[in-house]
Amino acid sequence: MKSGLRLLALGSVLCLVLGGADAPMKLPHGQKTIAVADSGAYTLDTNHVAVLAHVSHMGFSISLFRFGTVEAALTWDAKTPANSKLSAKVDTSSIETNVPGFAEELQGEKYMNVKAFPQATFVSTAFRQKDAQHGEVDGDFTLKGVTKKVTFKVTLVGAGPGFAGGPTMGHVIGIHAETSIKPMEYGFSAFFSEPIVLTIDTEFDKPS
Repeated sequence: MKSGLRLLALGSVLCLVLGGADAPMKLPHGQKTIAVADSGAYTLDTNHVAVLAHVSHMGFSISLFRFGTVEAALTWDAKTPANSKLSAKVDTSSIETNVPGFAEELQGEKYMNVKAFPQATFVSTAFRQKDAQHGEVDGDFTLKGVTKKVTFKVTLVGAGPGFAGGPTMGHVIGIHAETSIKPMEYGFSAFFSEPIVLTIDTEFDKPS
């Protein structure tokens, strides 16, 4: 009987902490429409970002390489999306792979040459909204000192208010973006004859 009372008391305390039995705590969720995204200056959330290079392994499989140090800024114009701007940079030395010692080799002169070219960058030149969840972003992509025009196909994963008082306080735009590059155009050897697919999954945050 006493143990039952203790459990009842514990349940009552938990209900009070969570806002009461009739008022469960509500967490925000991203909406599948860019219409709920506020205009303004957004910065990339470094806690929620993955920049991946999908590289053919001699035609047998696709190897994934992740870059761990990324910065980006988005200026979103909700009324006129075409006026929006995006700039991003990736530290090429932050490349990661599950093959022991291979990341250090990739940083060398034979591959990324990170001492001479410590960053890859992207600066947008055009935004084209297709519908509430899809669009394209053109821009100048620079890798190993070579700049080429690329187009990212962008899918909105979710947008709307973030976690009040949490790391994403304010408003959030979460996206998946994808493009491909021809590595030989950026100074890589003929060993990399297949296009490299670049994918980005991240959230952009704007304070309230």
